[in-house]
Amino acid sequence: MLISLATAAAVAAGFVLLTGPFFIPWLHKLKFGQSIREEGPKSHQAKSGTPTMGGIMIILGITAATLAAAPITTEVLLALFIMLGHFVLGFLDDYIKVVKKQNLGLRAKQKLLGQILIAVVVMYIGTQVLGIHTGIWVPVLDQNIDLGAAYYALVLFVLVGTSNAVNLTDGLDGLASGTMAIASSAYAVVCAMTGHDDLAIFCVATVGACIAFLKFNAHPARIFMGDTGSLALGGAFAAMGILTHTELLLPVIGFIFVCETLSVILQVISFQTTGKRIFRMSPIHHHFELGGWSEVKVVFVFWATALLASCVGLQMLR
Repeated sequence: MLISLATAAAVAAGFVLLTGPFFIPWLHKLKFGQSIREEGPKSHQAKSGTPTMGGIMIILGITAATLAAAPITTEVLLALFIMLGHFVLGFLDDYIKVVKKQNLGLRAKQKLLGQILIAVVVMYIGTQVLGIHTGIWVPVLDQNIDLGAAYYALVLFVLVGTSNAVNLTDGLDGLASGTMAIASSAYAVVCAMTGHDDLAIFCVATVGACIAFLKFNAHPARIFMGDTGSLALGGAFAAMGILTHTELLLPVIGFIFVCETLSVILQVISFQTTGKRIFRMSPIHHHFELGGWSEVKVVFVFWATALLASCVGLQMLR
């Protein structure tokens, strides 16, 4: 088992590290540069033109590593399906924005339709093949509550919410990749503790790819992962929670992702109802930037918070 875990981490990291020096200049040549929103922090305007769609390296690295090190089980294939399904959605979104020069990318309805299709496949295979029941495990209380048909709505909510949450977190150099590496490390432990050894290999592959990507994505970033990477990584994180049947641990271990999402929701509600903003800017990482924190400080503080949240989540599992 340890050899498989080490192999997965090494293959995923090696793939990203070896392809990066070739992939980044190629994206430069194709002029696949990131467009920076004018309403964003002024300091971010210098990032305009930085190559995006680096998520291709991450996701291909995770896929190759998982197939090389993990047994080809239904659980592993379903995890890859969830991640790759969101990868396709993210790639199409980036392609439309970057290549077709249409800033809105995929419409929200189109993304949601794709995620619903992914959820339907996951729910069918999960319940009919893997035998996942419609109950939900409640941390701390250590009890299972049968949700019945409502469980299917929960799966869709987890897939949509988690993928979009990681997508919102991808706004600072290294923030999303570092946070995903921490959260995936925690879920590798969750998998080991709950008897999902094959899925632990998938988690460790995710850790290896994300850490390796930091070589190119840490401040100052030479490449961004784009929706290609962030939506797919969000899908991978959702898969970890759904397939281990620890859906309620996702918001604990993924505390940073939850904060990023809530900051956007609260900002929109407040502005639409009162005309006032709660935060200087959302997602919340921009709030701290505009408060005087350097980008590097925000990222490190968020990483530290993610590590603490992961430790709390693992304690809840005991």
